[in-house]
This record gives sequence, structure tokens and C-alpha cells, in this order.
Amino acid sequence: MQRFRRFLARARLRLNIVRGLRFRLTLSYVLFFTVLLVFIGLAFRKTLELQLEGDVRAALDEAWGAATGYVKIEKFEPVWDPVEDDPERELVEARLKHVYMIADGDGNTLGESDIYSSIGPDSPAEIRRILALSKPDFRERPDSDGVPYLIEAGVLPGENKRPYFLAIGRSLGDARRQVQQFTRYYFLALPGMIAVCTIFGWLIAGRAIRPVNLVAQAAQNITGSNLSLQIPRRGAGDELDHLVDSFNRMTIRLQQSFEQIRRFSTDVSHELRTPLTAVRGQLEVAVFTAETPEQYREAIINALEDVEKLSSIVRTLLLLSQAESGQVVLQKAPLDLADLAADVVDQFQIPAEGKDVRLSADLEPGAIVSADHTQIERLLSNLLSNALKYTPAGGVVKVSARLAESPGWALLAVEDTGVGIAQKNLPHIFDRFYRVRNAQTNTIQGLGLGLSFVSWIVDVHGGKIDVTSTEGAGSRFTVLLPLAETIPEPSPSEMSAAS
Repeated sequence: MQRFRRFLARARLRLNIVRGLRFRLTLSYVLFFTVLLVFIGLAFRKTLELQLEGDVRAALDEAWGAATGYVKIEKFEPVWDPVEDDPERELVEARLKHVYMIADGDGNTLGESDIYSSIGPDSPAEIRRILALSKPDFRERPDSDGVPYLIEAGVLPGENKRPYFLAIGRSLGDARRQVQQFTRYYFLALPGMIAVCTIFGWLIAGRAIRPVNLVAQAAQNITGSNLSLQIPRRGAGDELDHLVDSFNRMTIRLQQSFEQIRRFSTDVSHELRTPLTAVRGQLEVAVFTAETPEQYREAIINALEDVEKLSSIVRTLLLLSQAESGQVVLQKAPLDLADLAADVVDQFQIPAEGKDVRLSADLEPGAIVSADHTQIERLLSNLLSNALKYTPAGGVVKVSARLAESPGWALLAVEDTGVGIAQKNLPHIFDRFYRVRNAQTNTIQGLGLGLSFVSWIVDVHGGKIDVTSTEGAGSRFTVLLPLAETIPEPSPSEMSAAS
């Protein structure tokens, strides 16, 4: 059984290797180079064959030219080397007569070598065909032993301009043997070259997929407490570096998301614990200390108030979650910011008077945006609510709505003379449940969710929001929304411009 388990383990290991990307890359590399090497071998073989046969043909042409000068037909007989004082007469004659045949126009053989005889004499019909040609003809014919010969046959002028048949041959055996020898040695060496290609392919594939393995290992090491893991770039600027960059950006986004979830969980626990503790305390008072119906009634009313606060938190969280997850469908239509701002300012006049805060508006018609009326109204209501909440008695809150200086944009601003926001707190004011904690704000009720809604509403409308604040002097929230059918880039000065 133990042996069988080891066999299964080795089989699974081999199967994993075969299925691996490194094996497939190596296999592709080896197959490509095998085909390439075979093609190169065949191309070199053909080139060598053509080169060697071309050399034989050139030598045969030279021999043909020499033969037409050395042999003459006199009294119907071939006569070799009529130049008696030629020092190379015997050598040239022997070379020319190695493979030759001479015949008359009727096909009668006047002379031939033993080798040509083994090749086989030409028929009278073939001789007449050759004699009718305007230039020599090349043919390949084997001898009795199967050795191929290249034959050049043509017209040899004779007596009284009578044509005779002359054929000169050269062996192709040496050329063919060299080609066969090259082919044999090359393809015997081919498995070794393929083996070398396989080794290099395996090493190169391993180096190529190393970043992929690093990504896989890093992904396995990622946990909720270890999201800061980053893979170093190779510096090659290729697809694998792009994969590493994408993975690193993904881990950053995951880290931010997990951090947001942890912060959200902590904030929710804190915000829900307070009203739940209050509800429990009121009910304990009713159970253990209340003695009269009025005491019971008061405890229950207080508990209901805390339950309402708890319900408000849950509703707000649910709405914000639906908004951020895309479940809230915007109903966009042309909207004049001045008209909407006028209605919202009228709604907040009574609360402003109750706090002894002067609420004013600077509205210019014509700032038409394509927006969801309900969401823009919620945006302005949240900004006004915060402004009134953090502005002490005798202060001023001002709402502005007009065309922005940057073409194609509308401006909506809320400015107050309240407690202001410290510079260190500004980057976090749009986070969920974030509230500035100091002696002036600790007594002010709030969930810290209103500005999260404001940020979401601005984003889904393609706008920009900017906050400028001076601690102890007030804050200004500036919102830029694109006019209907235009979404240009706002100028940086517009975001920070004062009213």
C-alpha cells in the first residue's frame, strides 16, 4: 500500500509538471526549434546538392568545349588531338575519353568509352532528336552499377559540314555521396541539438514564468493582516512587469478596502453601541426602579427615542451602502441649481433662526445641470445642516449657486463662519463616521455620514468637491457640476476660488 501511494504521488507530480505552464512553454519552444532545424537542414541539403551538381555541370561544359576542339571527324572516323605538339595531349584526351560517345546521324557508333557503354548507347531516334537541337542537351542516366552520370550531348561538326553526335559525361556519384553524408551527419546530430534546445528552453521558460510564480506565492501569502505585500518589478517593461504592477495595485486596493471595512466595522460598533446601551439602560430603569406609571412611561419614551436614533443610523448606512454598490438609480433631468438652492434655503430658514444664525443666498439663474433632483437636494441639505450645526449663534451661513468661471461648469457653494476644521482633519472628513473631535464639537450630535453622502453624490454626477477651512473662522464647501451635455475639466483655481 505504501508503494502504491508513492507511485500515485509520483504520477501526480509528473501530471502537474506536464500540465504546468513551464512545460508547455518549453514544449512550444522545442517544437518550434525542431521544425526550424529540420527546415534549415533540408534547405542546406538542397543548396549543397544544387551547388555540387552545378560544379559538375560547369566541369562538363568545360569538357564539352574542349572535346569539340580536340576531336575531329576524318574519313568517318574520330581523330583526337590533331595538334601534335600539345604537351597535355594525353592527359586531356584521357579525361575527355573517360565517358564519351560519338555517332553519325544514322545512329551508328563511331566510338565510345566502357563507362558510356555500361550506361547504354543512345538510340537512333534519340540521336536524331539531339542533332535537331540548336544547343547541347543535358540528361542524367545511371550506369550498370547505379552510379548517376550527367550527360551533355550535342552536335559535333564533321566533314563537309555533316553533323555528328557527341556525348560527354561526368559522374554525379561523389556529389550525391557528399549530400548523403551531410544529411546523415546533420540528422544524426539533430537529436543532440534538440536536447540542448530542450535544456535551454526549460531554463528560459523557468526564468520567464518566475514572476508568475512569485505572484502565485504572494497570492497564497495574502491574509487580512498581510495585505501590504508587494512584488518587485523585473525592470524589463514587458507583459510580466505589467502583471506584477497589476497585482501590486490590486493588493493596494485590497488593503484600502480591508482597512475601510475594519474602520467601518469599528465605527458601526461604536455608533450602534451607544444607542443600544441607552435603550438597555432605560429598560433596566423601567424594570428595576420604576414604581409609577409615569416613571414607566418616561423610561419607555426615552428608550423609543434611542431606538429611533438606532433606526436612523441603520437606514442611513443601508442607503449609503446601496448608493455605493450601484443600487440607487439616478433620475437625471435638467435642473437649475438656483431654483433648487432657493427651495432648500427656505426650508432651513426656521432652524437657522432658531440658532440665531443668519442664512443668506447668492443665486444666479442659468446654472442648468443634468442631475437627479433628489440627490442634489440631499447634497445641499447635508452641507447646510453641517454648516448650521457647527456655526455658533450670531454667525452667518451663505449659499451660492451660479455659473462657474470655468466654461461648462456650474458652482454650488456653502460657506459658514463656524468652528472650522483643522488642516490635519481635512483629508478624512468624507470618510464614514469621521467626526472632528475637539472641545467645540464634542457636544454636537451627529453620525458622521452626511459628508460621505455628499462625496458619493458629487462623484456619480461627474463633479468635483473642494473644502477650504480655517480653524475658528469657518469653512467653505465648493461643488462643481458639469453643465448639461458638457463634462470639461475644471480649472484648479475654480476649485479654491472664494465667492
